[in-house]
Amino acid sequence: MEGQAPARKAAVVVRNRQEPAAGDADGAPGISTSPPGGLLDVLAVGAVVLDRRGRIVLWSPQAEELFGYPAEEALGRHAAPLLVPREHLDAVLRLFDEVVREGRDWAGSFPVRCKDGSTRVLEFRTMRLHDDQGADYALGLVTDRTTLRQVERDLAFSGRLVEQSPMGIAVLDNRLRYVSVNPTLSRLDGVGAEQHLGRTVHEVLPPGHARDAERVMRYVLETGEPVIDREVLGGQTRAGAGRAWSVSVFRLEDPGGRPLGLTVSVTDITERHRAARQAEQARWRLSHLADASVRIGTTLDLEQTARELAQVAVPDLADIAAVDVLDAAVRDQPVRIPEEETAAFRALALATGYPTLAADAADPPGQVAHYGPERLVTRCVATARPVAVPNVRGEDLLRIARDEHAAALLDRAGVHSYLAVPLIARGEVLGALDLKRARNPKPFDHDDTVLAWELAGRAAVCIDNARLYRHQHDIALTLQRSMLPTTATTSDRLRVASRYQPAGAHNEIGGDWFDVLELGDGCTALVVGDVMGSGINAAATMGRLRTATQTLTRLALCPSEVLRHLDGITTDLDPHFATCLYAVHDPARHHCRIASAGHLPPVLVPARGEPRLVEPPTGAPLGTGMPSYGTVTVGLEPGDRLVLYTDGLVETRHDDIGDRLQTLLRTLRDEPSPDRCTVEGLERTCDHLLRTLRHPGNHDDVALLVMTPCEEQAAEGDAGRGSRRRRT
Repeated sequence: MEGQAPARKAAVVVRNRQEPAAGDADGAPGISTSPPGGLLDVLAVGAVVLDRRGRIVLWSPQAEELFGYPAEEALGRHAAPLLVPREHLDAVLRLFDEVVREGRDWAGSFPVRCKDGSTRVLEFRTMRLHDDQGADYALGLVTDRTTLRQVERDLAFSGRLVEQSPMGIAVLDNRLRYVSVNPTLSRLDGVGAEQHLGRTVHEVLPPGHARDAERVMRYVLETGEPVIDREVLGGQTRAGAGRAWSVSVFRLEDPGGRPLGLTVSVTDITERHRAARQAEQARWRLSHLADASVRIGTTLDLEQTARELAQVAVPDLADIAAVDVLDAAVRDQPVRIPEEETAAFRALALATGYPTLAADAADPPGQVAHYGPERLVTRCVATARPVAVPNVRGEDLLRIARDEHAAALLDRAGVHSYLAVPLIARGEVLGALDLKRARNPKPFDHDDTVLAWELAGRAAVCIDNARLYRHQHDIALTLQRSMLPTTATTSDRLRVASRYQPAGAHNEIGGDWFDVLELGDGCTALVVGDVMGSGINAAATMGRLRTATQTLTRLALCPSEVLRHLDGITTDLDPHFATCLYAVHDPARHHCRIASAGHLPPVLVPARGEPRLVEPPTGAPLGTGMPSYGTVTVGLEPGDRLVLYTDGLVETRHDDIGDRLQTLLRTLRDEPSPDRCTVEGLERTCDHLLRTLRHPGNHDDVALLVMTPCEEQAAEGDAGRGSRRRRT
């Protein structure tokens, strides 16, 4: 059996492939050895050679696996009786004759009888062979039909899927050369299929994309770890600029795990990317507006509100932000600026993201400037519409800046984009938010305008509230000051110093008042009071109570009776609660009679001794309908001082009132004034108390009276009492 040796030798060689040979898997020159597991191994293609008489002369190991007969049982035997069922024998013999004698190739399938007695349908490819002696043979390549059909279906499915896929798909070999691409990929990158094949990524993609692509591909090829949904933003490519793609890269392997190359899938996600970017911008805009809602309008101070708006705009929206309000709006006058007229602006706030010359070009806060209709900010408030110059040129700077010098500063600062949006509240244009970009390279776009418009709209309401509050605050303060005495009266009986200090600018005016009233019998009434509440109503109530007190004082009633009548009057007022301290100084008797309606106790500062609180019998505040008041009499000699005050002097939001009263006593005790009984000394006492106990921005008004008896009047009183005693 000389024909058996080559077959057995070949079988041994195939079964013992282990050492790799030169060359590579991509068909480079040289010998390439493939490990088991390739497509031929999956198909298990067997080889069978028959001589002219139909005897088996070659039998591969794969044939042994397919038919079940080992080589020693198959070689030398006639194939047809051994393998073909009887009912198919004639047909097979005719086919064999056509192949060997006529040289016709044949492909197809027919059932085969295996050694175990089963019948198995196998796929054949048959052809005639010649040896060097001129003998004819028949070669049959055989595999399992089911396996072959599955592979064919898989290949057809894969090919069709790749060809019609909406994703761009490319296959590259181990050298990162394109092996195949589908039409979608050619459409996405703008390069035809024939221009891909055989070329590397560097020959197809733009340089920047090629470097990144090669780095990712080599990583996947070396590690086998896929890269999935990597977002790639397109620059200038053949397919056009501004595109975005999702790229995935997978390593291709044979069944044995040997790398065959890469497959790359590319999906155009430009619209999705734009939508995601717009959604992200919307989220950022909402976050910015939410932050602005918290940061703007923390007070009712106009300048502070404007500063908060400018600071919110920097640096996320602009590098330089200014808030300019129409001067007429600040002064609560009608605002009507036709497009052809000049507008008067009052600069309220300026904020910059970094030190810049552009700050020197802006109007200083507090300054009023007049700008003609050619100015962009004037056009903004006149039209009540945003004015944007995305790319500022030299001539634009002259319409932005206040003068040529300021325009030169903006130019040197690198201002390249400008946006002004109106501040509109309750249908009225109050001013403008002025924005500039210098360090930020992006010009203002539509999204920036939308954000600035929304930001200005929300801030304008806060600015308008602050503006209206300032107007109301000024009215209330004017009303209150008009109803208070200009100064406390200093007579030949008393020396008096007084102070009225309104609440901080962020708070409403209260209803604090004081009064010094001379009585017909030589006595003097001293009054301090505090209407609960704030604003114009409190100031008006304070004025009515002060008038009522002046009227009751003329009736020469004792202090408790005065408070009782005031209680009845207060119940008809709005607000209808108040505290009041009413004291009557009698110079002849060297004392004061004091009654209190829920008011803080006065302080007696003796000429010799420690300051102490004078606490009249407890009485309810005016307006409660419980007019039960008592009177305390306290001696008051020349050199002694009596301090009357409202709660704004000592009360704070965080300290105990008892502690604060002790602080008041210490402040009076430690006062470094050598002439405490002169008018100048009393004035210094008032200033010392306010400076020490009050803080800027205090939330309440304060009224303060400091008095001391005159020595001359005291001497006359003593002489009068002596003569009366002698006459008696």
